[in-house]
Amino acid sequence: MTSSATGGLLAVHAHPDDETLATGALLATWAAAGLPVTLVTCTRGECGEVLGEHGARLQGDGPALAAHREAELAAASRALGVVDHAFLDTLPDETGSPAPHRYEDSGMAWDTTGRVAVAGHSRSGAFTRVEPDEAAGRLAALVVDRRPALVVTYEPHGGYGHPDHVRAHEVTVRALELAAERGVRPAFVWAAQSRAAATAARRALVRLATTDLFAPVDDGGFASVVVDDHEVDLEVDVSPVRERVLAALRAHATQVQGVLGLDDEPTLQGRYALSLGMLEPLLPQEQYRYAPGSPRLTGALLPVGLREVEHEVEG
Repeated sequence: MTSSATGGLLAVHAHPDDETLATGALLATWAAAGLPVTLVTCTRGECGEVLGEHGARLQGDGPALAAHREAELAAASRALGVVDHAFLDTLPDETGSPAPHRYEDSGMAWDTTGRVAVAGHSRSGAFTRVEPDEAAGRLAALVVDRRPALVVTYEPHGGYGHPDHVRAHEVTVRALELAAERGVRPAFVWAAQSRAAATAARRALVRLATTDLFAPVDDGGFASVVVDDHEVDLEVDVSPVRERVLAALRAHATQVQGVLGLDDEPTLQGRYALSLGMLEPLLPQEQYRYAPGSPRLTGALLPVGLREVEHEVEG
């Protein structure tokens, strides 16, 4: 196994804002520890719904929205302390060749419960129509160059089903296979939430609902990011970097609303909502699980605030 001597982190995300929503505390914690952080974003979010004053101007104008969200991502990255960022289609493959076209947001729609109702578009530039090996080759070349200690993305269903998240997972898995063939095999984790944390947060959000922002429907179901408690392997404390994460959330003003830090809710560090208006939790810990077969991080590569989760052994 070849790994980085720098203890770097590589995060792979589908759209601008996902880096903060899914892994903001991890990125900020790693950066605050003085360790290298590289962020790769697969698309520019051309199909996102638009909140606030920019809605009338940007909604439906893919290029304009993409440019605006690039600026939001730059501001969020600064808030988190991330300075090494690239869009996946700008990365050269191992031969140095550029991508044949931009990778564009594939789009999706929500149903009234906050779940994915419609899969992505079929236009030629959509990320879901990019040949996985073509995109993975670019990411693999970056992995070999940066040699991170840890790579993070979504679980196989993309956290909640967005087709671009699913493709980001597939591309990352393939990229790590290609990098392993060249002797580079970092630890690989997926963003997760324990069922206990998700359940407690859902109950707390009911108390925080307003006339404009509503609580999640408590139907007993959860998005695919939620796993049984014993499946969580790593967690990072949000509290030391909370203000950085809140600032990054606010930077994504076309996508995120109602951002608020909370000091008197034991199961929450804050709350926010996306375009649907459904409240989402900023949990006290961000949680992660190792991908099957992944190497484990050694203690020396765990920044302060990131720790292994110990589980009681039954019997």
